[in-house]
Amino acid sequence: MPSSAIEAPTLRPYQQQLIKDLYVKLGQGYRRVAIIAGTGAGKTVIGGKICADTAARGLRLMFLVHLDVLVGQTHQKMEAFGLRCGFIKSGWKEDPDAPIQIASIQTMEKRSWWRDWPANVVFFDEGHTTVFSQIGQEIIYETHSKAVHLAMTATPYRLGREQLGDHMETFVASPIPAELQRMGYLAPMQYYGVPKDSQIKLDDVRTVAGDFDDRDLKNACDRPELVQRIVEEWQRLTPGKRTIAFCVDVEHARHVAAAFREAGVPSDVVDGSTPIKERQRKYRDLGTGKLLVLTSCNVISIGFDEPSVEVGLLLRPTQSKALHYQQVGRLLRISPQTGKTCGIILDQANNLLRLGFPEDIQFYNLPTSREPGDAPPPAKKQCPQCDRLVWGFVMTCPSCGYAWETIAPVHSGELVEVYSEELLRQIERRKMYDFYRTQRQKTYREGAAPNWTKSAFFKEFGSFPEAGWNFGAIFGDNPTDAEKIAYRDYLVRVAKQYGKSIAWVIEEFQEEFGSENWQTFFQ
Repeated sequence: MPSSAIEAPTLRPYQQQLIKDLYVKLGQGYRRVAIIAGTGAGKTVIGGKICADTAARGLRLMFLVHLDVLVGQTHQKMEAFGLRCGFIKSGWKEDPDAPIQIASIQTMEKRSWWRDWPANVVFFDEGHTTVFSQIGQEIIYETHSKAVHLAMTATPYRLGREQLGDHMETFVASPIPAELQRMGYLAPMQYYGVPKDSQIKLDDVRTVAGDFDDRDLKNACDRPELVQRIVEEWQRLTPGKRTIAFCVDVEHARHVAAAFREAGVPSDVVDGSTPIKERQRKYRDLGTGKLLVLTSCNVISIGFDEPSVEVGLLLRPTQSKALHYQQVGRLLRISPQTGKTCGIILDQANNLLRLGFPEDIQFYNLPTSREPGDAPPPAKKQCPQCDRLVWGFVMTCPSCGYAWETIAPVHSGELVEVYSEELLRQIERRKMYDFYRTQRQKTYREGAAPNWTKSAFFKEFGSFPEAGWNFGAIFGDNPTDAEKIAYRDYLVRVAKQYGKSIAWVIEEFQEEFGSENWQTFFQ
């Protein structure tokens, strides 16, 4: 039964706006909507409020989780909003008359009554996983095809071809991580690599199903010299700070914890076989400082919420941006009451150089198999003096003050033309202008979204193009009416695919053709 002692959470302004945006989408007739909210944005509160609103309208909602351990956490969320729940989970009481059913995919495979349960709304927690399960596909396309489907995720991108946008029609999103940091809702981050001789070597590691092979990773990562070195780097850079470690497998996690204990650091392990109550006890011990290091394999990447943790050890190389951001996201939560000033990542796996920082995200989109929309991260470099990882354009290390050399080499050959700084700037700007307009034409020819052009430009130059460069970029100075109609139709297709409004279509149209007489093409 719901606990009357628990007060419903107060939503932050951006959370309220996201939910409002969702209801606008549903009012426009969309039936499958992705909800993108990065780690630390408050998915728990957002999801709980949506469930509460659904129940208040007399509707029935089925809430899908992909891990049994998440059932209890979800129930606590529902209790906070005073909601009555039934369960499709072994060991939990069934109540088919309850307006909300919390369902474990593992249990659903063994029961069948839920197929006839009249859900008006199906909520896919960790939608980048649950939507693609056999049960999720059955719900969307067979048993509950007429229901509203909401897919909540922090990371919409998946390994492999099939993407979330192949099943969801549109999306709503929270502010990007960098914006939430500016608002004070997420902690600032510091990133460190390890010396090159202590990095994990992947030369003999195969790729299977889009990610590194677990057996090969075991041989590459679970090596005594690497385990010992990460302990030494932790003692050098982050001694005494609460820490979580992401390992390759359970044995690797045990080896890392043992190495920390041998160094006199209170450490423990949590894995898939750890009972729920014991997990919670270990999480509490980490929060109070009784434990300083907690190691795991595929347990604290999802569903772990201890804001006081300051350090994350990336010890498992991956090619999955979703897994990478989930792991880094554990350190993004703020905890001013414990004196936490920032989150710190020590990366032995080179995941940051391979997949980027959360702060690299410039906008959210809904990827599809046709247009994955996952641009490579901006260039990074590692300080040779302290191992701090920074963006490629940073010229002075913010940790140790190391300065990268920028002096041009001296040539003693034939005399060459010398350009003034102003002329060099003009040449570089013309190069950027030509690149952008050529890329914009290519994007349109291939039917991709306009933002692809901006992503390609940012990757090339580390900045964004000037707004005025859009005018006439595709069709020149004298476009025909037929070209304008074709471009309008293209924008409408992109808007429907990515959940953009008609206002966005008109704005993009005006950027290409100007603000005069656009109404003629939108009657």
